[in-house]
Amino acid sequence: MTWYTGDGTYDTLLAIGLAFGGFVFFVSWFLPSPYGRFASKRFGVSVNPKLGWFLMELPATVSFLVFFAWGPRRGELVPLVLLVVWLLHYGNRGFFFPFSMRVARGEKGTFSLVVLGTGWLVTTLHGYLHATFFTRLGPHYGPEWLIDPRFLGGLSLWAISLALNIQSDAIIRDLRTREEIAAGVREYRIPRGGLFRFVTSPSYLTELLAWTGFALFTWSLASVFILVVSAANLVPRAWASHRWYRERFPDYPKERKALVPFVW
Repeated sequence: MTWYTGDGTYDTLLAIGLAFGGFVFFVSWFLPSPYGRFASKRFGVSVNPKLGWFLMELPATVSFLVFFAWGPRRGELVPLVLLVVWLLHYGNRGFFFPFSMRVARGEKGTFSLVVLGTGWLVTTLHGYLHATFFTRLGPHYGPEWLIDPRFLGGLSLWAISLALNIQSDAIIRDLRTREEIAAGVREYRIPRGGLFRFVTSPSYLTELLAWTGFALFTWSLASVFILVVSAANLVPRAWASHRWYRERFPDYPKERKALVPFVW
């Protein structure tokens, strides 16, 4: 199948990835991914969330670096700039975020191996599609791309969204003190401040905005793939989280929306 780049293997895998995103979007409305507050014993063994998140995100870095190193244009300016952005993104998502999580002593595994296995497939494909496009198949990555409005606007959106994502994660992390974590406290609380003033799931909102910016400044369907897969998981999960908070906390802010400020 050659419909995008002319490379049969690449185009086929991209098509499969986009179709998979549609499948996940449909299923996720009925069955939120079994991790965190939606963890379930029905899916078998679960692991510690720190380990689960780290292992799930790791292939995105490893796969990307392997295929990037094989690319004939790996030493050119634009691919190197994109490499730096990738490492910044996954330095946060794949390393800082999981290892900064505060997991209570004695807390059972809440990260299903089903999620981990599916994540491996997605993140490995994710790394391959981007690294290969950046270093071999992308037709528009000359030096002039760095001053293109799509690159500048997309990079700005990505950077702002990443900063807000880190802030939102920190608010959630600080809901329990280190002393409470050490004592085994596992109580859920209402997060406040930052984008939580407007939506229940600002981490999801900013992740989706970051991938939107990424799609703009790379101008590739590889980035549309990861945006679609992320939205397929996070949009239904945001609604399920919003409903969960409203059912659990009678004083949950009524003006707070699920994912899109003032709208939904």
